[in-house]
Amino acid sequence: METETLALAQEIDFSMWSLFLRATFTVKLVMLILIIASGWAWAIIIQKHLDYRRARAEADAFDRVFWSGEPLDELFDSIGTDPDGASGKIFATGMAEWRRSHRNDGGLIPGATARIDRSMDVAIAKESETLNKGLALLATVGSTAPFIGLFGTVWGIMNAFIEIAREQNTNLAVVAPGIAEALLATGLGLLAAIPAVIFYNKLSSDSDRIVAGYEAFADEFATILSRQLDS
Repeated sequence: METETLALAQEIDFSMWSLFLRATFTVKLVMLILIIASGWAWAIIIQKHLDYRRARAEADAFDRVFWSGEPLDELFDSIGTDPDGASGKIFATGMAEWRRSHRNDGGLIPGATARIDRSMDVAIAKESETLNKGLALLATVGSTAPFIGLFGTVWGIMNAFIEIAREQNTNLAVVAPGIAEALLATGLGLLAAIPAVIFYNKLSSDSDRIVAGYEAFADEFATILSRQLDS
């Protein structure tokens, strides 16, 4: 009997595709949700990697131009009020407020420094929001995918026990397929969650460093403008 049972078990196809096809509708739905979530998470990871690399390159390029010694007014006139890079936008925002703070007679409206600082803070906040867009989804996938997979596993095991009761048979050929199908859901949940958590932490750290660079630039720029005010 044991030899016959083992022979039947060896004839069962345990490939992932076969396990998916044999699963119940609910477990199939769970697997599809996890596959879609994993693909979506990887799309965000790749896109954010490209975005952050471009943001760092733009910041480095603008820093070289800013510290090249070119007069600030000429630099502002050359890049315009809506440049492409984030550092350029922060600079343009501060310069625009600087010019608006001058009266017709050439004097400065009181509170110019505070207004310039606030305008650049708003620009930094907008850029930070853009950098962090999509990271919440990574966190959601990382925190919920294991539980979704566990739900699929529990549901699959429940149906496996129902099948055992219906067949009145507990041999390996009856038990193994149902358990394997159920555990596949947990495996897919972990496959979706682990990269999402790892890259969420890395991308969040990268975003914080980029924003810190913007804030440092804004502080240096504000110091230059403050020096001009004092003179």
